[in-house]
Amino acid sequence: MEDKDQKTNNEKKFKEKVLLVRRVSKKVPGGNYITFSALVAVGDRNGRVGIGLGSSLEVPPAIQKAINYAKKHLIKVPVVNKTLPVEIFCKYKAAKVLLKPAPEGTGLKVGSVARLILDLVGVENATGKIIGSRNQVANAQAVIKALDTLSRRYQVMKERKKLTQ
Repeated sequence: MEDKDQKTNNEKKFKEKVLLVRRVSKKVPGGNYITFSALVAVGDRNGRVGIGLGSSLEVPPAIQKAINYAKKHLIKVPVVNKTLPVEIFCKYKAAKVLLKPAPEGTGLKVGSVARLILDLVGVENATGKIIGSRNQVANAQAVIKALDTLSRRYQVMKERKKLTQ
């Protein structure tokens, strides 16, 4: 019984934000076949975040599928003093993302889906730019890839620092 309570507490601490809902229409012999796809970000504002893309005949099931996918594919992001530890540049398909740490009180000066994703990570001060793509799905994937690369890069930097001391 206690295990179920712990599981519900863990699921409750995640914040979910719908980034995009698209109506997809496909021509079929009987007319149009309409589905919906939803892009959702899930995070605990404590360094873990994930995104998911779900598709269904109606909007609520699409959002639920996306949430379930995002919860299964969470990544851990290092957050130092409510900002990013180092600058990171990443390219995913046509989207290029540049994320930089910022001093206290700056806020999130990043556009589009990057602001929502960084907010779910727990980053309060950062600047950045998304170049090359207006596609929000590609931009979200690029931000997640950048944050994943950042976590690996930060681990290497910590290990090197320990070795030099």
